[in-house]
Amino acid sequence: YGERRSRNRSIKSALKTTIGKAEALILDKEAEPAKEAVNKAAIALDVAARKKVIHANNAARHKSRLMKKLNAAFPPKS
Repeated sequence: YGERRSRNRSIKSALKTTIGKAEALILDKEAEPAKEAVNKAAIALDVAARKKVIHANNAARHKSRLMKKLNAAFPPKS
């Protein structure tokens, strides 16, 4: 196995952990920590897409789904 593969695997693994933590905080109904975690996950997704570890559309899809979950759990105040 190559050097790139192992680097990409570690980035993907960290990405899954970050997304999972964000989703868990949303389910726990913790507003501020959830918003921070979603923001961190979005940044991590952007970095992974920029490094071509995942496709840009894949990152966009994950970010969109996370935001939908966040907004459903904590509706933005209008």
